[in-house]
Parts: sequence; structure tokens; C-alpha cells
Amino acid sequence: MSTTDPATDDVWLVVPLFNEETVIGDVVRDARRTFPNVVVVDDGSSDRGADAAEAAGAVVVRHPVNLGQGAALQTGFEYARSVPSMQWVVTFDSDGQHQVSDVLEMLAKARAEDLQVVFGSRFLDDRTTPSLLKKLVLRTAVGYTNMTTGTRLTDAHNGLRLIRRDVVERIDITQNRMAHASELVEQIGKMDVRYGESPVHILYTDYSTSKGQSLWNSVNILVELILR
Repeated sequence: MSTTDPATDDVWLVVPLFNEETVIGDVVRDARRTFPNVVVVDDGSSDRGADAAEAAGAVVVRHPVNLGQGAALQTGFEYARSVPSMQWVVTFDSDGQHQVSDVLEMLAKARAEDLQVVFGSRFLDDRTTPSLLKKLVLRTAVGYTNMTTGTRLTDAHNGLRLIRRDVVERIDITQNRMAHASELVEQIGKMDVRYGESPVHILYTDYSTSKGQSLWNSVNILVELILR
């Protein structure tokens, strides 16, 4: 029997997927206990992750070739916008590092404070423990993003975000690779919307690190940010 809270029926989780067959089924099943609406965008995977996501109850949209996470998010936004009942979109990773409980906290904050966007932040409490060097790289990226977008965030490159429909309808991501995160912040900053941050716990497991949460990936984010 579903334990879904009816207050989450207007929320859609958008999950970019690339070769996560071993974990995506569990990620979708766990999320759907609280958030029934999940769209997984398979970004040209070579494994059977899309089938696993579909079997777990997600709507699956497929890219025939790998286009990048930014493109996958944009496709997910376009799908969610086609659903009349959608009022909120959550960007949610496919590798198991995001926590459903954090999304509930973000949603409660948005509704209580009438916010249009809530960004997850690893740096508002001490639950997330990136390495010192990775933290330095991420802090540098945050400083650059704040300087160039006019926003004031503590964690601009956290993939967990809650976005209200009126903002989702105006987002148009064109940066397909890692620079999409800064582009998204920049577009939101230019909209002059009400936004806030909420502490989140990112699980840096051996698996998630091997799939792109390494220090080198953080450096790539910073390089793409400066060169885009």
C-alpha cells in the first residue's frame, strides 16, 4: 500500500539517467513511496537502466544518444510542464546520493515562506562531508557563480533543487554538460524570483564517487563555468 502524502501529488521528480542500472530501480522505488510522480530521462544509456526505472514505476523519456545532464534536465522540465497538475519540479540525481526527506523539508520551506525556488545546500549543516580540497573547489565555484549571476548562495552546484511551475515554465537550459548548473542559477537570478536554501545531506558513497562525484569532476565544473 502506498504511503504517499496527498500533498506531494503536484510534485514531479526529474531524474537524469546515464548508465545507473544497478541503483536506479531502488532510487525510483524509494522516491515513489513519498512522491508518486517521477520522470526519468534516459540520456543515451548503454545499459538497461531505463527498463529498471520503468519497472519501478517511473515515466521514462529516452534520448537516442548521450546529450549531457543539462539536456536531460531540460527534457524532464518539458515533460513536467505538459502535466496540468504539476506545481513543483525537483531535480533529483539517479545514483542514490539525494535524500527524499530533504525534498520534503524543501517543499515545506517553500510553502511556508512562499518561495518559488529552494536550492539544496551541503554547507548549511555538517551532515555532508566532502574532502577539504573538494570543498575548496566547490566554494570557489560558488563565489564565481554569485559574482556573475547576482545570486547569494552557499552551494550553487548542488543537484537537488525545488522549482515552482511559474519558474520552470521560463527555464531554457542550453548548456548540456556540467555548466548547466550555473546557467540554471543565472536564469533564475535574472527572473527576480523569491528563492532560499535548505540544508541537505549528500551521500558520497564509493559508488557515487565512481560515477562522477570525484574531485576531478568538481574541477571540471569550475573549468566549464569559467570557459562557458
